[in-house]
Amino acid sequence: MRFSTSFFPTLKEIPADATIPSHQLMLRAGLIRPLAAGIYSFLPLGYRAIKKAMTIIREEMDAIGGQEFHLPALNPIEVWEETDRLKAFGDTIFRLQNRPLVLAPTHEEVICFIARNEVRSYKNLPQIWYQIQTKFRNEARPRSGVLRGREFTMKDSYSLDATWEGLDHAYNLHAEAYKKIYSRSGLKFFIVGASSGAMGGTGSQEFMVESVAGEDTCVLCDHCGYAANLEVASSRMPPVSQAEGGKELEEIHTPNIRTIDQLAAFLSVSTERLAKSLVYRHNSKPVLILMAGNDQLNETKLQSALGGTVEPFSPTDLAQFTGADAGSIGPIGLQGFKVFADLRLKGAKNMISGANRNDYHLGNIDIERDVDVEAFIDVRTVNASEPCPDCAASLRIAQAIEVGHIFKLGTKYSDSMGATFLDETGSERPIIMGSYGIGVERIIAAHIEQHHDESGISWDPVLAPFEVHLIVVNTDNPELLGYSDRLYGDLVAAGLEVIYDDRTGVSPGFKFNDADLLGMPLQVIIGGKHFSAGNVELKVRRSGLRRVVAQSTVVGEVKKLLAELAAA
Repeated sequence: MRFSTSFFPTLKEIPADATIPSHQLMLRAGLIRPLAAGIYSFLPLGYRAIKKAMTIIREEMDAIGGQEFHLPALNPIEVWEETDRLKAFGDTIFRLQNRPLVLAPTHEEVICFIARNEVRSYKNLPQIWYQIQTKFRNEARPRSGVLRGREFTMKDSYSLDATWEGLDHAYNLHAEAYKKIYSRSGLKFFIVGASSGAMGGTGSQEFMVESVAGEDTCVLCDHCGYAANLEVASSRMPPVSQAEGGKELEEIHTPNIRTIDQLAAFLSVSTERLAKSLVYRHNSKPVLILMAGNDQLNETKLQSALGGTVEPFSPTDLAQFTGADAGSIGPIGLQGFKVFADLRLKGAKNMISGANRNDYHLGNIDIERDVDVEAFIDVRTVNASEPCPDCAASLRIAQAIEVGHIFKLGTKYSDSMGATFLDETGSERPIIMGSYGIGVERIIAAHIEQHHDESGISWDPVLAPFEVHLIVVNTDNPELLGYSDRLYGDLVAAGLEVIYDDRTGVSPGFKFNDADLLGMPLQVIIGGKHFSAGNVELKVRRSGLRRVVAQSTVVGEVKKLLAELAAA
């Protein structure tokens, strides 16, 4: 493709609203242009990269028996009401004002709709259905370019099975396919245990790319490979140290004390001897969550442990229901509350907590003696340097980009929508499902996050919009221009993808800067002393390696070098 007749609008300056490298470079290299907040047009170079990612996805999905569908993005609201997910998604789902329709953020409901009308018998199972389709989510704060937009492209696939063993098999097939997709896309990724969130189901994993631009926080062990999203991560943090028990409860005057650190300083004790109380509503009924010291409550863990609806009390309601303000609330003598305690407090003695009276606390609390604990549950947030739950090595916390998520849905959707089949005995049973998503644009953005430098993008050949960037230094030289035109034709005839910078009136420096910004794997430079000597210069974009080859051997040398880059 000739630069002179193509639409490749590069930018010299970094756009003011772009704060992460992938967003900046996708704008500067002319891959995308914004239309509105969280809505982007993909221009020719960007869409070529998108199509290459889609090709990789299709090949690996087809390899595990996937059958490609194309499902409507516009869905009747009734199917979303059947699963109660209209309420679960809330304002993040787009609704049409003049019709009972929604723009789908995902397609479990549509898959179930098809399955309940078409799948009759266990003989029709298993199935793997997938699509690559535009999705919509009403993000309150679109940001980070295509990583957090309101319109995006997703590969979503769905497994339908007659048995739970079949679900496990389909889940593992997808996990292996995802590993191949991300490896082929040139991504360094890791897999974490994750929360299923609004998707529901019995388990899920996320595929992550470590990046300072990532919006997900992950807990990693570099020693044994443990990895989990912070929302579900655990550690081998020891329980609160045992202390002498048997003492009677003691009321302590603690005027104007509001925080754990203030209380520890006032009483000259370790924060570990303090138990703070957090008040929530679970299915509209009050519950108290007891935590050790400065441990932070993980609301996702709490939601998973309790199920149903969990929401914090408002400050106004605290005094009404507990008789005290935050900082003076405790688990003893609190009427109408179920108490749940974090695992670190199991067996703890000689603890101090609020007395449910402002400016007072209770001392000498024996958790198992004095507190009616409904259950001890892991609800704390893991911190950096805590011991790994698997090997006890030090954990680290890193930001990451989620590029894929796989879920074991079980019968959550088939139960609610009546998607059933007849088994070998003629009994009606719900279809057992899995759901598996990949953010296509996220693959491109994550690739750029991991492969760029101060000059621009540095594509792997597999995702690069073009494999070769051919640069003619001086278009005023008829001999040089004529050879460049012929070489361009020869490279294309050899099956190579070539972008040819044949622009006139543009300085060599400007062309070189654009070539580095666009980041095609291999640059072929025609001009200067090398051309006069009958040679052509080849430059590997990522490494900066340069080779000078004879004009008569350029096509063969380019193919050889590209093969080396692809194999690296």
